[in-house]
Amino acid sequence: MFGFSLMELIAGLPGLIIAMVIHEYAHARVAVALGDFTPKMMGRLTLNPMAHIDPLGLVMLLLVRFGWAKPVMINPNNFRQPRRDDILVSLAGPGANLVMAFFALVLLLVCYQMGMVTPGTKLVLQLIIEYNIGFAIFNLIPIPPLDGSHILMQLLPWEWQQRMRELERYSMLLLIVLLMTPALEYIFVPARNLIYQVFFAILKPFF
Repeated sequence: MFGFSLMELIAGLPGLIIAMVIHEYAHARVAVALGDFTPKMMGRLTLNPMAHIDPLGLVMLLLVRFGWAKPVMINPNNFRQPRRDDILVSLAGPGANLVMAFFALVLLLVCYQMGMVTPGTKLVLQLIIEYNIGFAIFNLIPIPPLDGSHILMQLLPWEWQQRMRELERYSMLLLIVLLMTPALEYIFVPARNLIYQVFFAILKPFF
């Protein structure tokens, strides 16, 4: 999904950690706001990276561009409106990643205008933007256990939900196929381009 070099490996660490932490924290924050205190009781209502990062998942993400964070556990039975609230919690992670990417882009543009851009600063901010956009897009793919599957499942009739649950046993295989073939690029590239178009359309009056 992203280019790979030693420089990007080092410069990409802040972006990866920010993307993981903000994604999982947003899930936890919205779940608690909607009445499920499970994430708070499990110590996930924090921006401390140690609460969210899976060390193996981070290493895998750095080396092979496929990794994971510790998933935030929720109990939908605690929600006032379980179907709606589960969708909102699922959207919170990708939504937070897009907000982070947007503000990193704003900071990069401000640095350009003020003549404060160094090669290192540019690379770090670019990777914060790229990784957060990548996290948002990837997690919205409707394959279990990604956020997109939770959203789709809550929108489907009950009988279709059951069929989708049956597919969960094949989810890892589907993800591997997606990552090992050009299929992901057909999803990622148009979605990323659309997100950038929206970002620059919002920022055009100011820059």
